Amino acid sequence: MGAEDFYRLVLRLLKCYLCSALGILPSLQLGFPAELKFRQMTVLHNRVSRKELRERVLKDPTPRTTISFYNYFFIEDPRQFRDELFKNFLNLGVLGRIYVAAEGINAQISVPTENLSAFRDYLYSIEGCKDIRLNIAVDDNGKSFFVLDIKVRKRIVADGIQDPSFDMRNKGRYVNAEEFNSLTADPDTVVIDMRNHYEFEVGHFKDAVEVPSDTFRQQLPMAVEMMQEDRERNIIMYCTGGIRCEKASAYMLHKGFSNVFHLEGGIINYTRQAKEKGLENKFIGKNFVFDERLGERITEDIIATCHQCGKPCDTHVNCKSDACHLLFIQCPSCAVLYDECCSNECREFIHLPAEEQKEIRKGIDKGQNIFNKSRRKHIPKVSPI
Repeated sequence: MGAEDFYRLVLRLLKCYLCSALGILPSLQLGFPAELKFRQMTVLHNRVSRKELRERVLKDPTPRTTISFYNYFFIEDPRQFRDELFKNFLNLGVLGRIYVAAEGINAQISVPTENLSAFRDYLYSIEGCKDIRLNIAVDDNGKSFFVLDIKVRKRIVADGIQDPSFDMRNKGRYVNAEEFNSLTADPDTVVIDMRNHYEFEVGHFKDAVEVPSDTFRQQLPMAVEMMQEDRERNIIMYCTGGIRCEKASAYMLHKGFSNVFHLEGGIINYTRQAKEKGLENKFIGKNFVFDERLGERITEDIIATCHQCGKPCDTHVNCKSDACHLLFIQCPSCAVLYDECCSNECREFIHLPAEEQKEIRKGIDKGQNIFNKSRRKHIPKVSPI
């Protein structure tokens, strides 16, 4: 390459950079010299702030439908798969949180209702996603997600499994709502909840066994240990949408259990099937979901209590303090009393000058609290103000 070609290339790259900075890079042909091979450049991430995107969605009257889906299948190049998914989902107006890994895909999204058919056609055209089950939200206002985030992960659900002989293809048997009700009527059946404690706290199946922990990776070995005396019984595992209990069923089989089942499509699919078929719904309370709604109302039963005053309540919130954001249960009265904070300390913090708050927050990352550690023991004991 001569000097003239080199400077021409530099100018084109500079133009590309400026366009990208201005957010006007939907697609750009650069016309590089023939000997240089570059991929067509495309926007593959959000260029607008989350705050602005949130405001747009809240103001937008377009009907949207919340959907979750997953599938375990081999993806040879997760990064390339992710990029193609992002471009096509962006064109369809999809918002949500999606994890891609070599073992498959896990997604919680919202789609403009008018694009549902086109979305389904595209998704089913992907190898490994043909006829994948789509869990449509039970209690939905369409405002579940505000941005499109697609991330490449080592696992689509963190499991902590290190044994190379573990095989997801050897998994428990699916049961639908009718089969679930029939099996759970048998006293020789035990039902295991494979969700976190804050999910179990607000709603669960009748007589379900809680595996008390903060993470799924902790639950797997705990479930094996807890069920040692029940190895010969029917074991049904369930979770929100099916992804965790499917892997848990495979893990139990891997550890020598034999009569292992898992609820197809989890609580979401069970609730829909029970309603459509007129079956008894054995789930009590609210189904916790990992989006802006923080829960789907299944029955009117309120089985949890406010973490601050102890009154019946199952409304999850995040502490208003930017230095905390703890997930906890708070009733309307305490929300007023504590200015939507989890403690007097956080209440005092949010009334500090903005610059002082910013200085105190330096080096503090509380993002993990949004969907984590909401047990009452994590809430500081508070006294009336």
